[in-house]
Amino acid sequence: MLGASGFLGNALFKELSPYYDVYGTYSRDNSTMDKNKRMFQWDTETEFVSLLLNELAPDIIISAIRGDFTAQVHSHFEIIEYLIRFQKKLIFISSANVFDVFTNYPSYEYDKTLSDSVYGRFKIKIENALLRLPNHLYSIVRLPMIYGHNSPRVKELTVLHNLKETIEVFPNVVMNATTHDKFVQQLHYIINRDLEGVFHLGSKDLIHHKELVYEILKGLNLENPIFKNVYNSNEDRYIAVIPKENILPKNLQISIDEVVKNSVKLS
Repeated sequence: MLGASGFLGNALFKELSPYYDVYGTYSRDNSTMDKNKRMFQWDTETEFVSLLLNELAPDIIISAIRGDFTAQVHSHFEIIEYLIRFQKKLIFISSANVFDVFTNYPSYEYDKTLSDSVYGRFKIKIENALLRLPNHLYSIVRLPMIYGHNSPRVKELTVLHNLKETIEVFPNVVMNATTHDKFVQQLHYIINRDLEGVFHLGSKDLIHHKELVYEILKGLNLENPIFKNVYNSNEDRYIAVIPKENILPKNLQISIDEVVKNSVKLS
């Protein structure tokens, strides 16, 4: 797993380790991870990922890395060479931002991607390279905003509120969301069933961004937040990834109400 030290990567590592022979990477010096024989220090900007792949010979690679976009693209093209040569599989964690130009409706798995953000275009570049491969060599997993207990977004909301700082919200953005807890369950299922293709792992219903933030703050008993309303347009714009083709079982689906409840639980 590339990026096992990040928030999502770490949650995945913990979910999958009891069931699979999992190895992970981290980039910065970390004395705790140095002692973990299943963790390898690897810097996407200075080191070839092919050396690591040849040493570990993974059957499935999960990419949850962050960092320099150019370096990431180069690493993923190395990974693609490995997939083709050894007929192995990559699960690429992508984003709703690959659709950030299309603002009038939610996006489904096989809709055309188009982005005007640097982040979205970077994700599209890797996605397009994968989509040219045979289906059994990849899965693309697109995520909306991720919340959940102790998530970076929820922690940031708490800190900003306690400091009486403004919280930036987008009243006209219609979105869906998910939690890290649900995401790791969904990805575990995709791996276990050896599913292929493109997956949209957002909630089945939608909400305005400001309303979602308000509901989470309310659930955390954080009163009288100071909002900074940001309007990118006069009308609602959608940034939501909805499943239509590859729908997971009901117990693996999530609603906005569940996102809020998970975000405000204590542990």
